[in-house]
Amino acid sequence: MIDSVISTKRFPEERVRDVTTAHPRHELDVQPSPLALLLLGREADPKSERGVECPGDLPSPSDPDLVERARAAKEKLGDKVFVLGHHYQRDEVIQFADVTGDSFKLARDAAAKPEAEYIVFCGVHFMAESADILTGDDQKVVLPDLAAGCSMADMATAEQVAECWDVLTEAGIAEQVVPVSYMNSSADIKAFTGKHGGTICTSSNAERALDWAFEQGEKVLFLPDQHLGRNTAVRDMGMSWTTASCTTRTSRTAASPSSSCAPPR
Repeated sequence: MIDSVISTKRFPEERVRDVTTAHPRHELDVQPSPLALLLLGREADPKSERGVECPGDLPSPSDPDLVERARAAKEKLGDKVFVLGHHYQRDEVIQFADVTGDSFKLARDAAAKPEAEYIVFCGVHFMAESADILTGDDQKVVLPDLAAGCSMADMATAEQVAECWDVLTEAGIAEQVVPVSYMNSSADIKAFTGKHGGTICTSSNAERALDWAFEQGEKVLFLPDQHLGRNTAVRDMGMSWTTASCTTRTSRTAASPSSSCAPPR
């Protein structure tokens, strides 16, 4: 299993000032909130995951001694360790990777290496979770940076999705809904999807996943955010907002919505 747990991040409950153009510009005392600056990449929230911050500049290069220590450790462990390097990593990290690729390919590469006792995933948390799902119980998946997060995976938490499902249940339509989750989602979201008869997709097979889902039910709940599901339905499958009866649903506490779509009749 992954040797770390990252606590769920919560943004402070702040609201950006509501500014109307009805007042002259010089009369407005507009001060951007820390949250607004954070979203613009102007400031850093020390409580947020570093993978979600947008400071604008790359961090300084790693200490050369750290590179040598990593090289020595890899040589000592030999075949006991298998290092996965995501495409987004810098060259000084990729140099240690045994294989490179996107998150799904790397998870499958890890599963094909059952003799490796340690799987080091140079990526973000959901990627390491995916590798942990596919690898054996006797293998340990290590995430080097425990704060490496993904803003896409953070679009929906397990609590938000559970509440959303409760809303669908109260509305009497949950039995008609099939969840489809993008690969860039947490293990909790993937587990929810499987529990409710759904499937996991990548960006390349989203259309096929939606075709399958609409064969199983009348509506689709797409996670963790709305864009891949909506764009695939409209652009690739010929649906429209009117004929597809595609609406955006947001749970009462959700920070970002998911798409619930029905095919045209």
